Amino acid sequence: MILISVVILFTPASGVPTAPAGTDKLVHLALFTALSATGRRAGFGAPALAAALLGYAAGSEVLQGVLPLGRSADPLDVAVNALGIALGLLVAFGARRLGDWWDGR
Repeated sequence: MILISVVILFTPASGVPTAPAGTDKLVHLALFTALSATGRRAGFGAPALAAALLGYAAGSEVLQGVLPLGRSADPLDVAVNALGIALGLLVAFGARRLGDWWDGR
């Protein structure tokens, strides 16, 4: 997931497909949901994972703004990423609870 996120977040603007307005926010939401859910599945603790992903979310936006990628930094993307992180943690929690229920624990 990390490699996929690097490709998505750091592809130059010329390589980003055109899409309807707002689509990029859905991509950010899905990406950070997947990053946090898979991070929990990999065994990372929720607080440390959330902190690391929030740093990655903010840092990636700064880099998009300063690297010669033809992209711009968007503070709203950081907020959407944070929402995705929280959603991914909830998904991971729910999946674990469902698994416990399924296994009779």
